[in-house]
Amino acid sequence: MNDTLQQLYQVILNRRADPQEGSYTCYLFDKGLDKILKKVGEECAETIIAAKNGVQGDTVGEISDLIYHLLVMMADQNIPLAAVMEELDRRSRKIGNLKQFHTSDHET
Repeated sequence: MNDTLQQLYQVILNRRADPQEGSYTCYLFDKGLDKILKKVGEECAETIIAAKNGVQGDTVGEISDLIYHLLVMMADQNIPLAAVMEELDRRSRKIGNLKQFHTSDHET
């Protein structure tokens, strides 16, 4: 799984370094951070709606779109995939990571 993310991230980095005509990734880089962030937000909302609708195939597709756009954002911000993977690894080994909930969190 990690290889797939790394390969996709490398393709995104390659598109940024060597733009290809007709590439959607290059289009996003050309339009800039505001467009990239708009797409991240849209895909996040679509993921939420798909999950709420309960159709697993749709949800998987939307999650995939969200991850792709997050990787584009990371590349734009020069955030290495390894940094995120290391943070996730660090968190996975942490014991007692339950955060305190506000009263309002318990009601929803």
